[in-house]
Amino acid sequence: MTPAPGTSRSHPATLSDVARLAGVSIATASKALNGRSQVRAETRQRVIEAAERLAFRPNQLARGLLVGRSGTVGLLTSDLEGRFSIPILMGAEDAFGAGEVAVFLCDARGDAIREQHHVRALLGRRVDGLIVVGSRTDPRPSLGRELPVPVVYAYAPSDDPADLSIVPDSVDAGRIAVEHLLACGRTRIAHITGDPGYVAARERAEGAGAALADAGLAPVGEPRFGAWSEGWGRAATALLLDRHPDLDAVLCGSDQIARGVMDVLRERGHRVPEDVAVMGFDNWQVLTASSRPPLTSVDMNLEQVGRAAAHALFLAIGGARRSGIETVRGRVVIRESTAPLS
Repeated sequence: MTPAPGTSRSHPATLSDVARLAGVSIATASKALNGRSQVRAETRQRVIEAAERLAFRPNQLARGLLVGRSGTVGLLTSDLEGRFSIPILMGAEDAFGAGEVAVFLCDARGDAIREQHHVRALLGRRVDGLIVVGSRTDPRPSLGRELPVPVVYAYAPSDDPADLSIVPDSVDAGRIAVEHLLACGRTRIAHITGDPGYVAARERAEGAGAALADAGLAPVGEPRFGAWSEGWGRAATALLLDRHPDLDAVLCGSDQIARGVMDVLRERGHRVPEDVAVMGFDNWQVLTASSRPPLTSVDMNLEQVGRAAAHALFLAIGGARRSGIETVRGRVVIRESTAPLS
């Protein structure tokens, strides 16, 4: 299809592109595409033809925001440099559509006073709603029930059950990780994970233990909690092998830990995956792809967490508010470090 004069195909067409090509206002274009009766038939036809020519695909939920509202939302994070918050923010922005909703992004840097300042600033811009993204899955203080716009919490749940929070399912993630190792023929499975002060570490260990119990197996030793680092992975593995040299799999609470685990296994003469399968968490590409061998890991579907939070916010803006904690399932990304036993 040939682009319309004055348009570019380097980005998806927006409602303003359609309005410009049809020679009408954005409000008129929105009404025409939504089937509103206030638009003359010939104008509606002109807008529809412009939309077809530009291959315009409006975000169905975003369309409602364009009528009678500001068409803006606020995304508030406490850790913009974080490994986990960026994918969530990307997923949320994807769900907001190609230019149909303006997004104001603010980083509170973990400071409650700065966060309140950003909330006031966003409300001053008359945003239609807020998404609050945490830096870890531990509950965080609610912004309160008196805000004039709906709020959805992502990754870090609100401590108020009246709020809606969208979080990854860490218990299920631990379960599906062990189920994968069991499917690979592994039965002597140890678990080395991170800081026990993190809800995610405890919940992943809970899910892993439940999957082993369902299979009639006991873990190799108790879950080993420590730091989210390669150094802890190395230290814990050395102690583990001294006591349980017959293990055949290690489930790690993070990809960093898994890298340290594989280092010590290699130094002790254990082949991965022939002798011992190793599995990580978080699917951090910079670590999983460069590991030797490439590392199987659980992807927590963080972009989907962001998309789900955005869709929930759209519905809340439309009056369909929900409450409680809703979870998003992770998935196992299989690589060479967990090849089945021959």
